[in-house]
Amino acid sequence: MLAAPATILSAAVTILTAMVLFFAMGLVGRTRGKHKIFPPNMSGHPEVERALRVQGNTVEQVVIFLPLLWVATLYFHALGWLPAALGLVWCIGRVLYALGYMKEANKRGPGFAIASLASLALLVLSIWGVAVSWMAASAS
Repeated sequence: MLAAPATILSAAVTILTAMVLFFAMGLVGRTRGKHKIFPPNMSGHPEVERALRVQGNTVEQVVIFLPLLWVATLYFHALGWLPAALGLVWCIGRVLYALGYMKEANKRGPGFAIASLASLALLVLSIWGVAVSWMAASAS
């Protein structure tokens, strides 16, 4: 099961997700240094506040995204590559969210929407996969 293509693809997306989190963390550190706003301060310049929101919101979303990615990977077999593809879309959406938000807060919407739709699609695949697996197990 660990060598299955779908599992390998989702593992690669999980690593990419960690890289997105490191990107958000680095964004905060660089922006704090640029504006000389150091911990524990959480405000003082709008760019620092936006970087902190990018990081915070990304962490909030990853808690929803990663379980859905793996449940869909394990239980949705109809198109085994689809959960990982949606995971890649989520990662792209989060980077677009970060780049947009750092330009101006009201430019975060498209990236947020892309990532949210990917999470919603993973939720649907997860429910579908678990339901089909449950019915197959019950029929046995």
